[in-house]
Amino acid sequence: MTELPRGSEAEALLAEARKALWVMVGFLAVIWVVQIINWLDHYQLSYDFGVRPREVGSLPEIFSSPFLHFSWSHIEGNSGPLFIFGFLAAYRGVKKFFAVTLLIIIASGLGAWFTAGAHTVGAGASGGLFGYFGYIIVRGLFDRRPIDIVIGLVMALCFAYSFSLLIPAGEGIGWQAHLFGFIAGVLGGWIFRDRRPRKAVTPTDQTTVITPPPTQDAS
Repeated sequence: MTELPRGSEAEALLAEARKALWVMVGFLAVIWVVQIINWLDHYQLSYDFGVRPREVGSLPEIFSSPFLHFSWSHIEGNSGPLFIFGFLAAYRGVKKFFAVTLLIIIASGLGAWFTAGAHTVGAGASGGLFGYFGYIIVRGLFDRRPIDIVIGLVMALCFAYSFSLLIPAGEGIGWQAHLFGFIAGVLGGWIFRDRRPRKAVTPTDQTTVITPPPTQDAS
């Protein structure tokens, strides 16, 4: 049976969970404020700062595109799962979460830049969303934490439909960012795994060696 964190360990975990909550609240607040400005400007920000495949000058946009969307339905569809997956990805350590996020943004952005259709523009937080999804599915396996294994399994079952969006799913859906984000999340689970030393195995049985008494030869 897995022991729940106690004492200082539980307090530290709770503190990180609070930070994770506010990080995700802050991120959602930013993308919604940007969405309002973008909407008022007829989504020109998305076209100006979205990823344009194989255009060298568009490479910096891999860092701006996750904050931009093309419609209200676009941002609404991303916000709920993004908050859930992001919080679960961050609650064990915000610093590690930022490192995982950077890996996901770069991988999903570059993946879309190399493989998306020509003369298209890609934007949206869904690459990060799928990256966090992949990360929380495998993190428990790499960290050897049964609770996180259960969390990953539950999320995979509850959001199983999301796997269908990792492959070409129709016109206007940037599946490339989804796929490469997911792969980066899985890779991040291994790269940023907890390298805790394995507990030493204590032998339960001890072998007793009996030395026979010396023999005496009669002369």
